[in-house]
Amino acid sequence: MSDHLRASETLKIHVDQDKCQGHARCKALAPELFELDDYGNAHETGDGTVPTALIDQAWLAKSNCPENAIVIDEA
Repeated sequence: MSDHLRASETLKIHVDQDKCQGHARCKALAPELFELDDYGNAHETGDGTVPTALIDQAWLAKSNCPENAIVIDEA
């Protein structure tokens, strides 16, 4: 399990649409977690809940976003 998350926590991601410029690095790094709209801007899939197996990819996508548009909420 990732060092970023304790077993009792849920991870959710969100793409800030005001910041996203459509670089699509998140989609390239974590295609299961992000979708692109008709303009190439990303948004989270579903309600943004990250499956345990994809936690590391979520953090990788966040750290590689040049616009810092990805928000991760640890609840």
